[in-house]
Amino acid sequence: MTARTYLDHAASSPCEPRVVEAMAEAFAVAGNPSSLHASGRRARRVLEDARDSLAADLGALPGEVVFTSGGTEANNLALLGARPPGRPGLAVSAVEHPSVSAVRERLPGVAVLPVTTTGHLDLDAVAAQFVARTGLVSVMWVNNETGAIQPVAEAAALAHAAGALAHSDAVQAFGHLPVDIAASGLDLASVSAHKLGGPVGIGALVVRRGTPLSPQGFGGGQEARLRSGTVPVALAAGFAAASRLASVRRESEAVRLGRLRDRLIAGAVAAVPDVRVNTVGPCSPAIANLTFSGARADDVLLLLDAEGFDASTGSACSAGVHQPSEVLVAMGRSVDDAGSSLRFSFGPDTADAAIDALLAVLPGVVARARSAA
Repeated sequence: MTARTYLDHAASSPCEPRVVEAMAEAFAVAGNPSSLHASGRRARRVLEDARDSLAADLGALPGEVVFTSGGTEANNLALLGARPPGRPGLAVSAVEHPSVSAVRERLPGVAVLPVTTTGHLDLDAVAAQFVARTGLVSVMWVNNETGAIQPVAEAAALAHAAGALAHSDAVQAFGHLPVDIAASGLDLASVSAHKLGGPVGIGALVVRRGTPLSPQGFGGGQEARLRSGTVPVALAAGFAAASRLASVRRESEAVRLGRLRDRLIAGAVAAVPDVRVNTVGPCSPAIANLTFSGARADDVLLLLDAEGFDASTGSACSAGVHQPSEVLVAMGRSVDDAGSSLRFSFGPDTADAAIDALLAVLPGVVARARSAA
């Protein structure tokens, strides 16, 4: 079998060994953390230790961390449940993850905040999109397709000036950038474990103390009555372990991954004709998005897959759906170019050799894809 080169960490980053160890220890703890007996109290201690650790890494208070099943549920809970009284309106950026953007299909009158051709929020145009009854503004911290870093603090300030709450999907930021919820001015922020080497199946919504939020489900009233259901203690322990590892090495990894990203972009532009770079600073060190004009993205992806490379055409939550990237279209790209773009994303196991190997096969792969288009 061909050896694999994994360049899809933005979709899911493999669990770190220390994370697996932390979960194995927690799996050995019997008891429901909501039970009052000794085993339940022991499970509760493991859960709350994980919450304390995660809160410290997020710049939040432990009581502000609400565990969810992942970033999607956290985003849904914020978008559907957080509004000041009498302000039901919602405004979201034009380049959100599907777990945010799809709210436009479910709620009437959602305002769309425009972005520039680099994929960054157009702050000059944002305030004009707010209406008197706007109650929540949602702007992702780092775009999951292009890596664009959004001005979330400025967006939060504009939201508050208009009397609205501010939320950010921080899933792609946490672990790669300094994320301090208290300093950001955000009222709510969503994070997910498996984007930073933690387990799939757990995330969190940070809810600043005093923020009005209505639960969107019902049951046992866990997580401060905001998210019912037994909290998976072992997954929370794994999330905390992954967060701690990412926080400790974040600065050095940002430098290392940023260098790899720049090498890939420069190498692709030099070796492959008609390449357009969609990742423009300020941007994540861990994501590079390129348009290979004249080639279908799915063809390039499958040819790379056959060569042993794992990449993506965009959001993993849209996988299997053959359509141009809505993010790139919102940035002003043509439908053809939006359907000719790939994302490469990096993590702890990405090395120089991976970039060298990719650049060695990329020109031939793109040429074959173009001939088939």
